[in-house]
Amino acid sequence: MENSDLKSMSSDELWKLYENVAAELAGKIATEKATLEERLRKIESAARVTRLGAKRRPYPKVLPKYQNPKNPAETWSGRGKQPNWIKMQLRAGRKLDGFLIAGSSVQKDRRAG
Repeated sequence: MENSDLKSMSSDELWKLYENVAAELAGKIATEKATLEERLRKIESAARVTRLGAKRRPYPKVLPKYQNPKNPAETWSGRGKQPNWIKMQLRAGRKLDGFLIAGSSVQKDRRAG
């Protein structure tokens, strides 16, 4: 339909055209939404089945290697983000080796090497 066809139509005809277009779009949107919801249900059910069957690998316990000298209860294994107490001490110029726990496997390895 060309622009000149729309200009020649009366207000009532344009309104009916608008209602027809809106109804057609609403129907298509509802159909598409139902299709997408069905796909989502299938994906979610497949994910649930996968999660139920999957078991995590057993990880060995990681012992702490570093200890805060000011608060011995604060320890760090050397994995993941550095705790704030380590960050502050390193910024102050101290070395990470100064926080090693006595008897940890890291110190034994360093003495041997």
